[in-house]
Amino acid sequence: MAIVLRLDRVMADRKISLNELAEKVGISNVNLSNIKTGKISAIRFSTLDAICKVLDCQPGDILEYKGEE
Repeated sequence: MAIVLRLDRVMADRKISLNELAEKVGISNVNLSNIKTGKISAIRFSTLDAICKVLDCQPGDILEYKGEE
């Protein structure tokens, strides 16, 4: 897939744990872990919005487009 998730990098920059972010966003640790590791094919805008609010970032900080090589 040409979309790469960079949530782990943003979380490290903000020094926030998976458990803390999951609690603040209101989703399970398992679902957030799947987002963090890129094991998803879709993400709800409401979830992306909540993650961005908690991390004080833009969606482009989390999502990166890598063209086909």
